[in-house]
Amino acid sequence: MEQCRFCKLYSFGSELSNRAPTFDMDLSDFMDGDKPISYEKAKEYFSQDPSQKWAAYVAGTVLVLMTELGVQFTDSMSILVSSSVPEGKGVSSSASVEVATMSAIAAVYGLNIAPRDLAILCQKVENHIVGAPCGVMDQMTSACGEANKLLAMVCQPAEVKELVSIPTHIRFWGLDSGIRHSVGGTDYGSVRVGTYMGRKMIKCAASDLISQSFPSTPTQSCDASEEYEKYGVDLLKSEASLQYLCNLPPHRYEAAYARDIPEFITGDEFMEKYGDHNDAVTVIDPKRSYSVKAPTRHPIYENFRVEAFKALLTAAKTDEQLSALGELMYQCHYSYNACGLGSDGTDRLVNLVQEIQHRKTTSQHEGPSLFGAKITGGGSGGSVCVIGKNSLKSSEEIFEIQKRYKAATGYLPIVFEGSSPGAGKFGYLKIRWRSA
Repeated sequence: MEQCRFCKLYSFGSELSNRAPTFDMDLSDFMDGDKPISYEKAKEYFSQDPSQKWAAYVAGTVLVLMTELGVQFTDSMSILVSSSVPEGKGVSSSASVEVATMSAIAAVYGLNIAPRDLAILCQKVENHIVGAPCGVMDQMTSACGEANKLLAMVCQPAEVKELVSIPTHIRFWGLDSGIRHSVGGTDYGSVRVGTYMGRKMIKCAASDLISQSFPSTPTQSCDASEEYEKYGVDLLKSEASLQYLCNLPPHRYEAAYARDIPEFITGDEFMEKYGDHNDAVTVIDPKRSYSVKAPTRHPIYENFRVEAFKALLTAAKTDEQLSALGELMYQCHYSYNACGLGSDGTDRLVNLVQEIQHRKTTSQHEGPSLFGAKITGGGSGGSVCVIGKNSLKSSEEIFEIQKRYKAATGYLPIVFEGSSPGAGKFGYLKIRWRSA
């Protein structure tokens, strides 16, 4: 008779949400004969009781380790979850729990998993077991981040380019709107579908332009020659095999593709013309209308904004530098809103930052201390990030925004400040029990 192996989860702070404080399961529930169960079955397993769906973020790491690395768990385990990262605020609470749990399990069982690889494994937990079609940025930050530095990365699938130190004269704050955020919501998923639709349209358009460059009849030769000179076949070939929209420069998007990307398209129309959208974690609803133009445009321009932000961050210490950094953040915020991922609360906070910034700009006595703001995380609520001078005056203005927001909404925003190392840098603490 096989010995039972239990997985017991305990969650501090459950009284502040609708989740149950404990979750118990037999690890044999993760097995289908001599193989781990599918991620789809695991997703159904954790979705049976809404009050216990939180366990998917924690116990899901066990199944991913079994499936992806072939780890065999022969003993029972108890996991206590205690986190100071607020839930539903758009500040990576789910990623931090996944990364912390998997890091602890890896330490206990002697698994040597590089921080980057651990982040990718945790993304699988969120995508396939929790059912949230998120990217890997939050997991990468939780695993690979360092205190007082910004993480410059490319998600292809996940590579750290460099860690950029935050200059001492610049300061960042997070302000919580009080509107709960979830990347598992339908809005985030539909925006992702629209993004993948746009990528497929661009690839098909590039293929069509290539075919025009090789005329089959004499009457086409003049037009084809013009197309060839305008675009270049080699460039079009690379765009026809485009894997990531952020690799398409904004000028190429505007020159060759922007005019043909529709604002909206129904699932039926898209599948009839283009087939599948080639995304492993979302499904097209044939009857639904999807926004395409804004979700397609966002990653193309956002990549440019991020690169510009990184370059400006280490530039001269002037108000012009801060103004340019703030402008990039504003552009990001409104681009995200255009995708349908904004909210009244986050817009109100960004508007308050703008009001204070421009009030100071028009003052004859002093310039602004705050320079920009943007929504964070997956959007549809959550928090905004604010950039400003590292000064007493900017802190006073953040407090003013808190008071004005509360006066308008009745909710006093939580302020997030500072940073800490990710799991890869922090490591782990191991407690050894001694018998009396």
